Amino acid sequence: MPIPLIGYIDRFSARPGESIEVKVSSDFASPFEARLVRIRSGDPNPDRGGMKIIDLSDAFKAVCPSRKQVTALGSYGRVPHAPAFDAGNGPMTWSALIWPTLLNASRMTIMSKGDPAGQGGICLSLSSSGVAAEVATGNGTLTAIAAGSLTERTWYRVWMSADPSMRSLTVGCAPLVDDGTPETAATVTTTSSLRLDSQADFLVAASDGSGGKTAIFEGRIEAPTIVRSATKSAAAAATPAPSTTVARYDFAVGIDGRDMYDRGPNALHGMFVNMPTRAVRGAFWTGKEMCWRHAPQDYAAVHFHADDLEDCGWDTSFAFTVPSSLKSGIYGFKLACEGAEDIIPFYVRPADNGPRAKVLVIGSTYTFQAYANHLRFNFDDAFRKRVRDWGAYPNNADDHHEFAHSTYNRHPDDTGVVFSSRLRPIFTMRPGYLTFNDARGSGLRHFPADTHLTDWLETKGIDYDVATDEDIDDDGVAALAPYKVVLTGSHPEYHTSGTLDAIQAYKAQGGRFCYLGGNGFYWRIARNPKIPHMIELRRAEGGIRAWAAEPGEYYHSTDGQYGGLWRRNMRPPQSIGGVGFSGQGLFEGSYYRRLPASYDPAVSWMFEGISDELLGDFGVSGGGAAGFELDRADVSLGTPANAVILARSEKHQSHFVTVPEELLNHLAAINGEPPSSLVRAEIIYADLPKGGALFATGSITFCGSLGHNGGDNNVSRLLENVVHKMMG
Repeated sequence: MPIPLIGYIDRFSARPGESIEVKVSSDFASPFEARLVRIRSGDPNPDRGGMKIIDLSDAFKAVCPSRKQVTALGSYGRVPHAPAFDAGNGPMTWSALIWPTLLNASRMTIMSKGDPAGQGGICLSLSSSGVAAEVATGNGTLTAIAAGSLTERTWYRVWMSADPSMRSLTVGCAPLVDDGTPETAATVTTTSSLRLDSQADFLVAASDGSGGKTAIFEGRIEAPTIVRSATKSAAAAATPAPSTTVARYDFAVGIDGRDMYDRGPNALHGMFVNMPTRAVRGAFWTGKEMCWRHAPQDYAAVHFHADDLEDCGWDTSFAFTVPSSLKSGIYGFKLACEGAEDIIPFYVRPADNGPRAKVLVIGSTYTFQAYANHLRFNFDDAFRKRVRDWGAYPNNADDHHEFAHSTYNRHPDDTGVVFSSRLRPIFTMRPGYLTFNDARGSGLRHFPADTHLTDWLETKGIDYDVATDEDIDDDGVAALAPYKVVLTGSHPEYHTSGTLDAIQAYKAQGGRFCYLGGNGFYWRIARNPKIPHMIELRRAEGGIRAWAAEPGEYYHSTDGQYGGLWRRNMRPPQSIGGVGFSGQGLFEGSYYRRLPASYDPAVSWMFEGISDELLGDFGVSGGGAAGFELDRADVSLGTPANAVILARSEKHQSHFVTVPEELLNHLAAINGEPPSSLVRAEIIYADLPKGGALFATGSITFCGSLGHNGGDNNVSRLLENVVHKMMG
């Protein structure tokens, strides 16, 4: 059922004096209330005391009118109407190359203008029965169908010709490569006049409907062309006379953006809406070049999907200017109306010229965005009961598809989701959102899981500031340099070259860096400064992958750089955080055992007050501090040569496996060890130049053990000793 009250914000973070715009959709007639809260803990587990959400109504409270706001999914190209599109009394032919990826009974638009069932308009579309052309007439709609079954993932040339003087409509389809499939065409006539002209926009991959854009095409379209002549064959459609050209769209131009470029004489340029996928193989891809920047004409296609989303586009319901009195930390806008609630989190950074804490916590917002609205297919009855019993966040991505899904999901045509936007409601980035029905703990990941760390810092009285991945990408090392210590959360997986550069520079300048998670610094993502709210991902070559990028499509469109694992880009995780991903299992945790090196006086200060040999055999993330995704040290991959391995995990469950990038084959790992031995998490410490230091825990579930027994436990004591020492 629809969500009656929900919202999103225009930015994930702000400094004092900066404004945040909040967009809210409310189905209620009565106004909704918005108030400021501080989010200390987003864990709803009653065994942990439930969530800690601190009311700050004194700082901000507002009552706003309710209104339902609509989200339109689906990508398409749009060109504003211009007189050059109008046919007058002459014939018009529209043609394009298509590569359909989902053939079903539903009508999917290739090109359209206006409404063929209304006062004027024409449409070329595709369904499982063939290619159809429709045009408005003085007596209804004239339809021609080139019947025949098309094959998915095959290139075709399609066209339609409308001739007002002959009152005829022709449609045709032919495979681009002769595979024995005959060209199909059909012509119909009418006694009524054709009404081609329309003041509507020219659309590629969509039609205008009463509720917005409809009949979104699933697949690739290349070279839409409009000419003032009649065409009866594929050969004629492929070689129109230049003098007759109205528009000739070249999608090889501007691949890094949203512009839709017309090489025709009228310069009828347009724009792509909702970020279809570019830098994909076109109809004439040869394989000689694997990078679109080197041969853009090989990548002159655009892949459209019915569930693409760049920006919900909602109106602003209210704005909030961060006051100078607001301490850096994680906050939220709590919305309430007639029993419905939502909390939209955001980060408050310290003022540019204001005082700083000694510790900075990085919010892994690029990772949160990559996983945004992750559809997992695990929200069964038992899981729903836990959500109700705990008062956890009620909306799950398995139930709601109206705001698109994550880069771990696939589009309706089974292709992987390449883009993720932050300008939409993100269920998974809510306090109280449960990812798993964890039998041994809370089942949190990402944003709510990282509040285990912030709650622990507050319990221990350690003052801290916050910043996001995007802040660090924008500001570089200047965002980190003022701090004695920088802490990551539990899963800083997705990074740009800008965030990695900043962390490397911080360490080189004598910074102290604590990587407190697992599977970090793993995937390379891209971001275009002109479209800052979007991240792009190409799951190239190896790694643990939810889907695989197509051959020849490993380079991002938005920055032109090679995608995939940072390890494949010669920046292994070990070179950033000291340890790197090597083993994964289900969401279950084990423990670490201290190694002899940890008793050396040079590092034994970290274990002051700890008499246990086993560390973290407890916790609310899978039941143990070493679990789910595990990282190990490897000097050959960038672990500092002087790093000390303090502890190593053991006794992992049988479902844990070695990740594929570590393997040569099923019997041998790249480093020569037996593959099974790489299923381990390692805690390391290294002194760095200029007084810097590096501490890493090698496990996603580590932070879930910090709060055990009210924070009085060996994992908590270890981290407390490290942070206090690094703070100086």
